[in-house]
Amino acid sequence: MKQREEAPVADFTEQYPRFPQDKRGEYLILVPDMLPWHFGLLTSVLKREGYRMEVLKNEGRAVIDEGLKHVHNDTCFPALCVIGQYLDALKSGKYDLDRTAVLITQTGGGCRASNYLSLIRKAMKAEFPQVPVLSLNFSGLERGNGLKMKLSTLLRLAYAIFYGDLIMTCFNQTKPYELQRGACEAVRDDCLAEIGEALAGKGYRKLKRNADRILGAFAAIPVSGGKKIKVGIVGEIYVKYSPLGNSHLEDFLLSEGCEPVVPALMDFILYCVANNLNDAEFYGKRNAATPLFGVAYRFLLHLQKKVIRRMEAQGRYEPLHGFKLLRARADEVLSQGVKMGEGWLIPAEMALLAETGTENIVCAQPFGCLPNHIVGKGAMRTVKTLYPNANIVPVDYDPSATRVNQENRIKLMLANARERAEAQDVPV
Repeated sequence: MKQREEAPVADFTEQYPRFPQDKRGEYLILVPDMLPWHFGLLTSVLKREGYRMEVLKNEGRAVIDEGLKHVHNDTCFPALCVIGQYLDALKSGKYDLDRTAVLITQTGGGCRASNYLSLIRKAMKAEFPQVPVLSLNFSGLERGNGLKMKLSTLLRLAYAIFYGDLIMTCFNQTKPYELQRGACEAVRDDCLAEIGEALAGKGYRKLKRNADRILGAFAAIPVSGGKKIKVGIVGEIYVKYSPLGNSHLEDFLLSEGCEPVVPALMDFILYCVANNLNDAEFYGKRNAATPLFGVAYRFLLHLQKKVIRRMEAQGRYEPLHGFKLLRARADEVLSQGVKMGEGWLIPAEMALLAETGTENIVCAQPFGCLPNHIVGKGAMRTVKTLYPNANIVPVDYDPSATRVNQENRIKLMLANARERAEAQDVPV
């Protein structure tokens, strides 16, 4: 009887190009426009380590169509946007394809956070097989083909996120009230440039001085009196921040005379760190990295408190919320053991926004992201029970949804908000 031959074991490491770390300066790394407030600062830090980077700004239907060629529309809208932005840029003729790479951030969690890499590599293999795909993660997903960073680099990245959050918050609390059109954009650009230089040099750890400069620069902008309707933005991390993913939601709210309230990115970072500690507490999942996550958690909370104290001392701007308070609001809605997608973070943000005066909330949901629909739409009833005045509208973002339909849903929510304000005799 003929013995059946065993199938050869596939060597997946040979199926895609490796990024040559020893020639990092020769490559241009393209970064998707996922975090418009933060990626400029983060790339300033990575440029210091010898990486050449460019944050992509290409948009339009061509980007979405490129993504649809390689990502099924039921799979993941954020993945579709990111891949489409890469491919559209690489086809523009602007880049030396033999010296270009693409970068994606990963948290190591469920769904998008782990599976983007394989989707991107599949698309690159089909169209640009020579282009390496790099991963920026802290969970060991890509030890051989990720960015190499020292502890000092991680420290700079943490400060960059805090500064990005502060600039974003000051801008959103000033822009709706500026008397001179464009004043906020000018200050924003100056602050980003100044902080970028500090992050590339030695002044990035002077948190008090840098925070006071940012706060003072925005506070010097002449503004009108009165109040605007505040609208919070929560949801999946990509469509929450990315203009490409959320159809320029912040700009739309500003055009409607509203004040956008966007939770800090550092809350998401702390959420990821806290989940590792929760794994150890809830499920006994401890390893050598668990104590390190504990140290990182306490250090980031310490820096967050410093930023909050600077905002309180300045007096004009509503301070960021402490992460411990966010966790307390989560416990009112569901267990912190729920961590797929954005897990307990979305209902916690909705509850905290409603509690602190931002009752009107857009919950941005990418089609094809079941975990976020569960913790977003699924938790709304509980949040509304706890906070009866919460005015929450879920909005789906996918390649077939029109911007008009998305904005009409938000306009209905705003109409309800204005009726409430009129009933309370609050001018808006």
